[in-house]
Amino acid sequence: MIYLVDASVYVFRAYRSMLPDMRDRDGNPMHAVFGFARFLGDLIERLRPVHMAVAFDQRRADSWRSGIYPAYKANRERAPADLVLQFERCRELCRHLGLASFVQPQFEADDIIGTLAQQMRAQGMRSAFITRDKDLAQLMHDGDLFWDFGARGQFGYHDIERHYGVRPERFADYLALTGDDSDNIPGVPGVGHRTGAALMKAFGSLEDLYGDLPGVAQLKLRGAGTLAARLTEHRETVFLARRLTRIRCDLSLGVDRDGLKRRAPDLPALSGLYDQLGFGPFLRRQGERLAQLAC
Repeated sequence: MIYLVDASVYVFRAYRSMLPDMRDRDGNPMHAVFGFARFLGDLIERLRPVHMAVAFDQRRADSWRSGIYPAYKANRERAPADLVLQFERCRELCRHLGLASFVQPQFEADDIIGTLAQQMRAQGMRSAFITRDKDLAQLMHDGDLFWDFGARGQFGYHDIERHYGVRPERFADYLALTGDDSDNIPGVPGVGHRTGAALMKAFGSLEDLYGDLPGVAQLKLRGAGTLAARLTEHRETVFLARRLTRIRCDLSLGVDRDGLKRRAPDLPALSGLYDQLGFGPFLRRQGERLAQLAC
């Protein structure tokens, strides 16, 4: 199994949950880096993964999705300067920990993770998606794990439908119908999570749904009689939204299976980084234990 870490989730969690009282030599807050380092160390100590990769986001106005829909994520504020710097240090941390890490300016961490999962699946390897982002549920195959490490239980393939109401392979279509406020993706007015899930259960895909709009009126849904007309009115928006919600799995990352193996930490480099960031002995001791695990 390969463990694929959605880094932004855990960097943001540390940034928001820890006091910004850890500072580097220049006085910059480094609490998110500390929290992320502790999270990675705990994950490795507990799971001892052989294959592992960490994917980072790098928001850009000229990204692939923004090129399709300029309003994509335009509702989000820019990350504070101190957080941008901490993301850079987190990527440096991954290198010193011996972890393969990736960032693609035109794409998102989701697309990196989707590409790596598909690449490894072709070689018979299952994936554990370490995230709390529901969008990644669409990548699940039987035998995979969806896991917000340290906060929630593990979800298997069949747990996704029980938890979210939608099978993994229908998730991108479902999000295209409901929209996604956090990413500023429009949906069909009046189609919420329950209606979207019911439509996906009944029809299975957007193509099937739009191929049988008269059948929508037969569903036991509130407002079913007028739902077909709303779906028709917003058809173009729905199919545009699916281009945004569907995770790309075809990026060129230039890495093979061996390149995704966890290596032994570079302890001198880690120590130098921790000196620079003002960290105490806790992470150093953890780094030494991780080095022993890699032997």
